[in-house]
Amino acid sequence: MRGGFFLPARRQAAPPYTARVIPPSFIQDLLARADIVEIVGRHVQLKKSGANYMGLCPFHGEKSPSFSVSPTKQFYYCFGCHASGDALRFLTEYAGMSFTEAVHDLAQQVGLQVPEDDADPRDKERAKALKAKQATLSDVLAKAAKHYYEQLKASERAKSYLQRRGLSGEICKRFRIGYAPAGWKGLASVFPSYDDPLLVESGLVIVQGEGEEAAAQKRYDRFRDRVMFPIRDSRGRVIAFGGRVLGDDKPKYLNSPETPVFHKGQELYGLYEARKNNRDLDEIMVVEGYMDVIALAQQGLRNAVATLGTATSEEHLKRLFRLVPSVLFCFDGDAAGRKAAWRALEATLPNLQDGRRARFLFLPEGEDPDTLVRSEGTDAFRARINQHAQPLADYFFQQLSEEADPRSLEGKAHLVTLAAPLIDKIPGNHLRALMRQRLSEITGLSGEMLQQVAQSAPATPAASTGSHEPPADYGHYYDAQPEYGDVADYANHIEPPAEAYEQKKPWQKGEGKSWKKDGEWKKGGDWKKGARDNAPPRKPVHVESPTLTALRTLLHHPQLAQKVEDVSHFADEDDTYAQLLVALVGTLQKSPKLRSLQLIARWHGTEQGRLLRALAEKEWLIEGDNLEQQFFDTITTLANGQLKKRRDQLLRSVMHKSPSELSDEEKALLREHFSHPATPDSKSPTGA
Repeated sequence: MRGGFFLPARRQAAPPYTARVIPPSFIQDLLARADIVEIVGRHVQLKKSGANYMGLCPFHGEKSPSFSVSPTKQFYYCFGCHASGDALRFLTEYAGMSFTEAVHDLAQQVGLQVPEDDADPRDKERAKALKAKQATLSDVLAKAAKHYYEQLKASERAKSYLQRRGLSGEICKRFRIGYAPAGWKGLASVFPSYDDPLLVESGLVIVQGEGEEAAAQKRYDRFRDRVMFPIRDSRGRVIAFGGRVLGDDKPKYLNSPETPVFHKGQELYGLYEARKNNRDLDEIMVVEGYMDVIALAQQGLRNAVATLGTATSEEHLKRLFRLVPSVLFCFDGDAAGRKAAWRALEATLPNLQDGRRARFLFLPEGEDPDTLVRSEGTDAFRARINQHAQPLADYFFQQLSEEADPRSLEGKAHLVTLAAPLIDKIPGNHLRALMRQRLSEITGLSGEMLQQVAQSAPATPAASTGSHEPPADYGHYYDAQPEYGDVADYANHIEPPAEAYEQKKPWQKGEGKSWKKDGEWKKGGDWKKGARDNAPPRKPVHVESPTLTALRTLLHHPQLAQKVEDVSHFADEDDTYAQLLVALVGTLQKSPKLRSLQLIARWHGTEQGRLLRALAEKEWLIEGDNLEQQFFDTITTLANGQLKKRRDQLLRSVMHKSPSELSDEEKALLREHFSHPATPDSKSPTGA
């Protein structure tokens, strides 16, 4: 039976639920009925060559055909990049489908119904309900996208903004850019019922207030007076939106929240458009924003995608490498861009099979792809990529060598500590061996010793495994701020004016009777004594400690360390993290050009390093105008606290002495204490 080549050795096994839901016998039957030549031929131009068909490989760039498709074996193989598999493998690797999606797609093509007899009935019901919900939400989002697109045509203000940004009507049509008008309930004219729960579940409408009845709730549109960017999945279905404000309101960009059809840590803006416009992609460029993707596409560079307000994740890289063998990261040349680049590198390493590559391009400071490609043109931008894009290995060793100077024995030891565990994450045997060889050449250590270092390295910090929260052992110390995640969540904290809501029911007689002695309302108000005891407990509000605030400020704005004149006031603070703050200030004062990554690397593999990493990845919310003042207020608070602690300790020791044992200084301290109990003001460590 054909299909004996299904799931070749290099393919990862399907998720456990897949095998349970779809019987293997059906998969074999499906492959036996499918014609791989027909399936591949829809995407690749094939020509008969003997018993097989040949064409240009869709998985890597080539000028001479080396991609062979066998109708007898129902199998494809590339003699160039060694890609191989059956029809299902082709759909998952080329079309970017999940295994389950590929099975259903192929079954539809050959006229088969996918059975689910082997599935748990509860799993079947949940899967069926989820599929129905996703289809319904997709319809809702598609309707909203059409509405926003039509509204753009009618808004001269929005069109004028896009024109100022250099976008043409053609590119707006290609990406289906729209406009959400100002007003709290603009979607009420689009959908039959504004109270429809699907509007909330899709992320289009926000609900505030308690109770299930609509009268007790406040509903309003999430997106208002914003240019709208539809986010589409691999099949072109709208799954979410990004909105850019036209004025000066905050936040500047607003994304849809997580929904059953949208998971921002997995999706990439512009991926559908990139693949639609270029079926022969051999490299995808990862940039930072919507406008970067669109501006590059308008200039003919149609292979750009953007993450959706999150760092580049391993899930992103898995998806990209299923489609192309090469990924180019294009970031701003500032500190934030380089931090994002290093996080992208860490996400890339576990996905670097042999035959895959990653490159890094840093733009001049103050420039982004949007502005640069419009100012210098397409050819110059392509030339910049060809001349300045760094291979991953070069960028890797360059960055780590800036932190750990390999010219000294101590620097070489530090470099090994930093590099060896990261290199060990690379799954590609050849690339991993070559990276170790290069590290060995730099440090003089043998490959065996480097492997021992990698194996004995501390566990990967939580921050690098996807969690941006500090490790659990900091729970007693680190009181995290409320998680805003993406800027989308800010919408829940923007409440419209009262007149935007439905008008309340007019006051009726009896609703506001007088307060009685026993504490109860009569008639209209149903509150009784003790009823508040049943109210849900309030969620405690956590506040970040001053020490952690100062640490996080320095990581984001290291230049502030130069303005701290003296940290000795709290240098002996009996607190690990106060000591870390002192060390951080001292390091930055000696080496003012150090960046966040380099600072974190100094404490690599330690608890302090894990904390710094977690702090650096927390979203920064303090306005620039108040930044310096807040930082020095924190330093002053810590210094005053330490001075008071020392004074109290001295007082306790003095009070246990007899008057004859007291020195003149100790007597003066006692007189000051009893005449002025308050702690005297101290000089600010900033010199103020």
